[in-house]
This record gives sequence, C-alpha cells and structure tokens, in this order.
Amino acid sequence: MSEFHSKIKTIEWHKTNQGGYSVMVDQTKIPYAYEKVEIKTLNSMYDAIKTMIVRGAPAIGIAGAHGCALFALELLSKYAPTEDLWQNNKTSANENLDENQKKSFFEELEEGLNYLNSSRPTAVNLSWAIGEQKKVIENSKTLTLKEVCANLINNAIRLENEDIEINKKIGDHGATIIPKGAGILTHCNAGALATVAYGTALGVVRSAFAKDNTIQVYADETRPRGQGAKITTFELVQDGIPTTLITDGMCSYFMRNKMIDVVVVGADRIAANGDTANKIGTSTVAIAAKYYNIPFYVAAPKSTIDLTIESGNDIIIELRDEEEVTMVNGKRICAEGVKIINPSFDVTDNALIAGIITEDGIFKPQELKSKLHKD
Repeated sequence: MSEFHSKIKTIEWHKTNQGGYSVMVDQTKIPYAYEKVEIKTLNSMYDAIKTMIVRGAPAIGIAGAHGCALFALELLSKYAPTEDLWQNNKTSANENLDENQKKSFFEELEEGLNYLNSSRPTAVNLSWAIGEQKKVIENSKTLTLKEVCANLINNAIRLENEDIEINKKIGDHGATIIPKGAGILTHCNAGALATVAYGTALGVVRSAFAKDNTIQVYADETRPRGQGAKITTFELVQDGIPTTLITDGMCSYFMRNKMIDVVVVGADRIAANGDTANKIGTSTVAIAAKYYNIPFYVAAPKSTIDLTIESGNDIIIELRDEEEVTMVNGKRICAEGVKIINPSFDVTDNALIAGIITEDGIFKPQELKSKLHKD
C-alpha cells in the first residue's frame, strides 16, 4: 500500500466521557483559512452537510455516520442522562425505562436519521452510512440506550478509519493506469478534503506521485463554487504535488495540445450500468476526452455504487441556490432578471468511461453489476 501521507484530516470523531462530537475542516473557508469546527448536534450536522462545510461523497457519508451518533447522544440526555458513557456499559442505574420510553427513543432516532438523510440527495454515501448505522441500531434494541450510543459511536469511528484504508487501495489500483510523467486532468475535488484523509481521484494522484514525482496535475476550477480552484489546488500544493489550475472551458485546449494523458475524477453516485453522477461539468470533460482518445476514469469506493438503480436516469440531481451562479465574492456578475438553473451534478454516460477504480480493483462500467456485490 502507498507510503504517501496527506497532511489533511477532514473529519474525525473526538471522544469524551459524555460520548464525544464530530470535528471537521470548514471547507467554505478554504483557501483563505484552514479551520476546524466542532459539530455537536443533529441540526448542526444537517447544516454542515447542506451548506458544504463538509463536502465530497465519502466525507459526507462519514458526517452522516457521526450525525447518527450525535442525535443518539442528544436523545440519551433526554431519556437517560449519564455522566460517563464509557463506564460500566453493561449496566446503567439511570436507565430504568419502560418499553414505551425505549420505543419513543428509537422512533425519534429513526425520524432524525431520515431528516439527516435528506440534506444531500445525490450523494449516495450519505444514505449508505446512515444505513450502516441503522443496522447497528437494529442489532442494539435489546441493550441499554447507553450501549446503543456507544455502539453507534464505535461504528462511526470504524467507518471513518476504513475510509482511509479504502482510499489508499483505490489510489494504489489507480496508480497502475497512470503513465510515467503523465499529465492528469481532474474536475472538482475528490481529494483528502472530500474523504477522511486521502482521496479517491486525488488518492490515485497521491499514489502515482509516490512512485513517479514527474507527473503533473491539471485542475479544473469547477464553477460555480470553484472546488477545483479553492480546494484541489490547496491540498495538492500542501502536499507538494505539481499542479496547474485551468478554467472549466480550457480542457479541450490542453487535450488537443497533448498535455493531458489521462482524466481521473470522483463520483457522488454510480448506477448499476456505470453511469456516473459527479460535479457539474464532468460530462463535458468526458466528452472532450472521448474525442481526443484520452482515457477517462472514475475513482470511487464501492459505497458510491448504487446497484439499486439501473442507470443515470434514476439519479436525483440536486438543484442549488441561484446565487452560486450570479454572485462572485459577494458581487453580482450578471443582469438582474436573468433566469438561472443551477444543477449541482451531471451524469456521465458509461460509454465515456474507460474504467471505475474501486478498492477491489478497476472495472469496466458494464462489469459492476456482475462483479461487485453490496453487503
């Protein structure tokens, strides 16, 4: 496995006697500041996901797992307050609850988790992680509420740690398709800041750079929120990886002039046939790459693959605030009264994708359904 270590840790659980809370990098402040915020309630986590304090499908998934644990702790303080969650978990003198009270706890918990799941509909990792936490809840219903909370926290930490290892495996598989000295184009940010600590598309870059420090990265700015300009360049510069920022409309120029050898992007949801939803503008890059015969790869964990939907036609595309398009640095850049449509994602057809890089290897889009199985 790659020996490259990113300096960035996007999200992590901070344990305390009372259970703990989530700590995450505030990505709305990058590149101007690198600050972390503490998230301690369900509503705060919903807002952090919705406003993109935390973003990137895998990181959103871990935020969702953390959010489940946070809400369980909130309910615990209501139904069975405790001074130390971790002491004597097998028994709890404070939990003399009748069946109706325990039923109410689990019903409220279910409602809160469903509310959290609505914060970003396109990123399937969110519903996947909440689903993993729901399994924990189902298996803990005979336990004390204190134990339920402890189990949710421990599972969130497990998912958090697994994300790093999964991304390193994705990076190492992906590095095998990067030519020596390659020019690599990426769109949006699928790096350490989109995951827990390593990255999917940028995980491939990191693993490739560990073997060959002559590679060059070209990062699309990624309008309208500029995640490529603000976030991708920030973390690659932090890690000392050579990076050139280009505007979204420049990709065909660099492809035609043979400066791009391969494209690697991330994903927010991948359908069973390999159609892939990613940040708006990704499909345009894939079409240009196809024309210039440049391989286009998607790097994503298996948790991003949604085998319950047959094609990209079934992927819900989130529409975001018009001001993301009309405003730059607090100033309006277009005429008042103009109509705005602001889809956050587009779908890249499977025919444009050379391969999907997962922790289990690299697969053709049409192989996903037969070779990958959800647990």
